[in-house]
Amino acid sequence: MEASRATAPAHRRVRVWDLPTRLFHWTLAALVTFSVVSAKVGGLWLDWHMRSGYAILTLVVFRLLWGAAGSRYARLAHFLRSPRLVLAYLQGRHPHDGAGHNPLGALSVVAILAVLLVQAATGLFTNDGNFTEGPLGRLVSSATGEVFSTVHRWGELAVYGLVGLHVAAIGFYLIARRDNLVTPMITGDRVGIEARPAEDGPALWLRAAVMLALAGGLTSYVVLL
Repeated sequence: MEASRATAPAHRRVRVWDLPTRLFHWTLAALVTFSVVSAKVGGLWLDWHMRSGYAILTLVVFRLLWGAAGSRYARLAHFLRSPRLVLAYLQGRHPHDGAGHNPLGALSVVAILAVLLVQAATGLFTNDGNFTEGPLGRLVSSATGEVFSTVHRWGELAVYGLVGLHVAAIGFYLIARRDNLVTPMITGDRVGIEARPAEDGPALWLRAAVMLALAGGLTSYVVLL
């Protein structure tokens, strides 16, 4: 990674994150924060907690679709790596060119998406035995609903842990390696690297809108079963 930067002009900007991926990232972060806060407040806010869960489910499904139809560095095929390669990266034997997710970051993304998918899915079947019930809670027994509720509660801790590790890793790269990973997720560009730029523009945005509509339609269908 360092060698790639050394040979690239310091002013060179390379588009690595397309606009849909950036919007997905920050919207998901906002929704997860809102879901945590609304769950803690409780009461009537639990209705908004569930709505936020539907939105998170839509975004996670969108990201999976975008992992197949998105731009170069957003595709799952680009950044999914084997455990052996992740270990090689940690040992410094597999340099990263700075474009897209490094192997460790990719593992973090996959883990967060998986946990959020489980959280959103189990939330559909939850039943706290009081006033709050997921839209699909009526399809399962009270005992099964309690199992889903328990998984959902424990999943909250997993979300805290993974998000905490994600933020800590960003801080580590910023302080120890002088590598700012936040700005590219805002601007879309990495500076001073040699890499092929990702696609970004109206045609890609239209494709993203179609993927988001499909994800929203699927979520609505499931919720209204």
